[in-house]
Amino acid sequence: MSHDFDFSIPDLGARTVRSPLAFSSAVGDSIANYVEDDDRIRWASGARPREGGVPSSGFLEKAGPRARIFFSPAHVHAGIVTCGGLCPGLNDVIRALVRSLWNRYGVRRISGIRFGYKGLLSEYGLSVKGLDPDVVDDIHKIGGTILGSSRGGGERTSEIVDAIERMNLNVLFAIGGDGTQKGAIAIADELDRRRLKVSVVGIPKTIDNDLLFVDRSFGFETAVEQAAEAVNAAHAEAHSSMNGVGLVKLMGRDSGFIAVHTALATHEANFVLIPEVPFELGGPDGFLSHLERRLASRNHAVVVVAEGAGQELLAADPSSVDASGNRRLGDIGTFLKDAVNAHFKAKGVEVNLKYIDPSYMIRSAPACATDSVYCERLGNNAVHAALAGKTRVLIGMVNNEFVHLPTELVVTRRNTVDPEGSLYRDALDATGQPVAMRSCKEAPRG
Repeated sequence: MSHDFDFSIPDLGARTVRSPLAFSSAVGDSIANYVEDDDRIRWASGARPREGGVPSSGFLEKAGPRARIFFSPAHVHAGIVTCGGLCPGLNDVIRALVRSLWNRYGVRRISGIRFGYKGLLSEYGLSVKGLDPDVVDDIHKIGGTILGSSRGGGERTSEIVDAIERMNLNVLFAIGGDGTQKGAIAIADELDRRRLKVSVVGIPKTIDNDLLFVDRSFGFETAVEQAAEAVNAAHAEAHSSMNGVGLVKLMGRDSGFIAVHTALATHEANFVLIPEVPFELGGPDGFLSHLERRLASRNHAVVVVAEGAGQELLAADPSSVDASGNRRLGDIGTFLKDAVNAHFKAKGVEVNLKYIDPSYMIRSAPACATDSVYCERLGNNAVHAALAGKTRVLIGMVNNEFVHLPTELVVTRRNTVDPEGSLYRDALDATGQPVAMRSCKEAPRG
């Protein structure tokens, strides 16, 4: 990947309001520090600073509180919206946003937009949910989102901005994935066209951990932890049966990070199938032949498959998309279940296959401790960015630092597992599966 990226972040205007946080700009005084816009980190080892001035190409702004801010907190009306599918940590992020706005900055008007962008469309007649620290105090203990969520609606930009004007919002926090953030860009474009000073700040939600540039996305570690329980259960079932096969389908539309990390975490998976690495079913080098050999030698097998794997084997319509603009996938889990059963039945071999799809149980789980910490810090840094007048910005962690990322840049494509990289190589070691399961050794996708 080229290192010549422009990571500059738009501002709504000059920051003339003194921050109420009373932090320090000095070093060594044992008082928490403000962050300056020229505090940068290098996103990749090959990036070099531009000679003279503040670098933008290859360097990212550090997130955090600024000594001077754009908005007067007493006049701010902030809106929070959660969009798309559920993900562990949504309530944690909402809680962090509300508590930072209220307790740190003194913002007293915080509105929760209900059921995604549809909550800003008049035809649904949805009232906003008033938010304060008492409302959000315990919500991190439960899964889901107290605001509700939905897919779609973000393309109706003009109507959404009409609602933002009617509500007199100054800040919109958009918690969601690729489709949500593309909608946020369109909203920011329309706000600019109308010359409205509204900060649009994204907290990226992608359980698949496929966000470009970012170390990890919130909910991912909870997903791996929950998925590991499903794989361990599949192993117990398979190990206790004659020719037992445990088949577990996990999330991962375009990226196999959850499947690969789960295989590494459990040490129980014998095959991990991901979207980035095509495989064949039949033939001497196909998956079924390798599964057959595994059962002959060990009497059981555990297969972990990401939902986007093997789509070339299915008859799904590649042009069909859901309300979020995502390609509709064929069900690789039930496809493999039927294929395995049919293969061994034709050979007269008894197999006992148990199929587990824990996806919705994982998505609705409360965040684990490490994800909860991450969500808290994402929410706090999102508030700092918004009050400073940053816009078209996503908050993420890069090289263990919280940074500002331009929304347009992050949504250009998704991050994927590198079939030639160390992560997948380690997964092959953990599973013992062959490097390739296809007769034609064409280059893998990815």
